[in-house]
Amino acid sequence: MEPAEAPAIVDYFLQADLEFLNQLGVEPSKLPERNDWINRLNDEFSRPLERKRFFYLVWEADRLPIGHSNINKISFGQQAFMHLHIWRPEHRRSGHAAHYVQQSVQEFFRLFQLRRLYCEPYALNEAPNRTLPKAGFRFVKKYETTPGWLNFHQPVNLWVLERAIALGK
Repeated sequence: MEPAEAPAIVDYFLQADLEFLNQLGVEPSKLPERNDWINRLNDEFSRPLERKRFFYLVWEADRLPIGHSNINKISFGQQAFMHLHIWRPEHRRSGHAAHYVQQSVQEFFRLFQLRRLYCEPYALNEAPNRTLPKAGFRFVKKYETTPGWLNFHQPVNLWVLERAIALGK
């Protein structure tokens, strides 16, 4: 992600309707103000990889941004938690998400020297729970938590991807 792409990521959430945010497991009252959120994203650009709190990759189709994947809860050289979002409705349910996820995880493993990558999507959100096994993730368990700073308390499915599987070694 380039700094100029931060507004697109923020606007994906801020311009979404309440039904869509609920489907994602997002609590609308937790969404920050647009400029504060963009500044938060841009502050990460100055941090070295070893000290990043989160990191974003923007997905493109036909040279147009269509979504993103990001990691947070990063323990450099160990693990991180991944999120995935397709911004443009016409690209959802296209069957391409697993391809984007596979490309993203390879970059996350390489850049952050990860041993494993987790993803804990809202259990009632079918899209990521359908995509993750296609991208090589293994289901671990279902439990309840508040998975991120934007989320409400919810049932989640915990998925994991090990380095050897992600990098084909």
